Amino acid sequence: MNVLFISTEADPFAKVGGLADVVGSLPKALSQLGVDARVLMPFYGFIDPARFNIHYFFSFEHTNRRGTTHIDIFMTEHDGVPIYLLRALPFFGQEQTVYSDWDGDMPRFIFFDLAVLDAVYHLRERTKFMPDVLHVHDWHAGAIPFLVDNRRLFDPDWRKVGVVLSIHNMQYQGEYSGGWMWEYGVAGRNHPQLQARNLGDNMLAMAISYSDIVTTVSPRYAQEIQYPYMAYGLDSLIATRLPDLHGILNGMDIDLWDPATDPLLVANFSADTFREQRIANKRQLQAECGLPVRDDVPLIGMVSRLVEQKGLDLAFPALRALLGEADVQFVGLGSGEPRFNDQMAALGNDFYGKARTFVGYNAAVAQRIYGGSDIFLMPSHFEPCGVGQMIAMRYGSLPLVRETGGLADTVANYDDGDAEVGTGFVFQWQQPEAVLGTLRWAARTFRERKDAWERMQERAMRQDFSWDTSAREYIRHYEEARRRHQGD
Repeated sequence: MNVLFISTEADPFAKVGGLADVVGSLPKALSQLGVDARVLMPFYGFIDPARFNIHYFFSFEHTNRRGTTHIDIFMTEHDGVPIYLLRALPFFGQEQTVYSDWDGDMPRFIFFDLAVLDAVYHLRERTKFMPDVLHVHDWHAGAIPFLVDNRRLFDPDWRKVGVVLSIHNMQYQGEYSGGWMWEYGVAGRNHPQLQARNLGDNMLAMAISYSDIVTTVSPRYAQEIQYPYMAYGLDSLIATRLPDLHGILNGMDIDLWDPATDPLLVANFSADTFREQRIANKRQLQAECGLPVRDDVPLIGMVSRLVEQKGLDLAFPALRALLGEADVQFVGLGSGEPRFNDQMAALGNDFYGKARTFVGYNAAVAQRIYGGSDIFLMPSHFEPCGVGQMIAMRYGSLPLVRETGGLADTVANYDDGDAEVGTGFVFQWQQPEAVLGTLRWAARTFRERKDAWERMQERAMRQDFSWDTSAREYIRHYEEARRRHQGD
């Protein structure tokens, strides 16, 4: 089976969030199961061709209502997966960020969606690769399911191609695209479910309506988006696709995220050896951050984008209260909205000697937080899947999370006893007091129940977060999407 991923992000080439992690690792897992999986993405100006061994492949001209644009396709491989990168000035090739604003992103991603169909045709001519399924991701590729549906009417090459959509974050929908759709000559969207809800100009809604299969990145998130709070206005549309809606938990690249081999850790360890070897990483993290080197103090870690979704309005007041009243330490890393950047920095300044914060991103510091902290704080308001909690568990740091989305699917709450159950600490209410109470509980457990703590650590480290099970589930849905068009 041939599957072509269409995405605006793919790790390690361009990464903003979890979308990049999925597109950077799921195709590898699929390839290991016999799928010919490939990726087509924009060639942004910040991507270094020398670093990734990217080379020119071919060119073609793309014409739409606005005129003709010269497009260059470049190619490389990552983990054995072919990666195609589309450069088309002025849309792609000079920018220094993946996303800009509505005025910049809307026209260039609509252009990208149109160009993808032409690129697929030229890829087939040069490589004999014709996808059986297009796997499109989020609103940026939202016009593609409609364009494929329209192309099937007159192009036999597309009549057997299925389309699978993955929703990584329902909050971002590509709204008010109608003017640009008209500018580029995209036909009217006459799907009755879109017309009934006046959603013909919403790119994510288009993708939901025209895709054969709709997936989300965790089972819980597939349930949550059926309700207004998490659907951001699309709950009634989702209700029309329930038979085709599936929540598939994201995996992670367990070869990359492996504390037994991670070169950024000062001491490697596994689920068999962490009791003796992991502590060296905590001591190193404390020393590098200017904190007292103590084994007995609970060390709370956080690696996060500093945006409202991540529950920072809950986390920072709770951390301030805890640091003020208890013998604990905190190391935080992240960047995002200016107000949260300032609050993160202030936390480190106000609790000097107990807290150290880094505004920005540093891969080495992130790895050492995962490998050296005792508690990993992730109190998201919503979290479609999340990977931080999975990495933390694999590295022996017990996550403290809100019961939502993928956090609920991956973290089992401690039983407050001998740890016959549990891989972390879970709260529900979206209040700073709920975070504070759970932090107190976790800190008390760390100090008073060492055997239970280590039992949870070992259980967490032995969780299987590989892509294998999820990749097999995706294959089943790819086969269903393809099967729907076998008679076309």
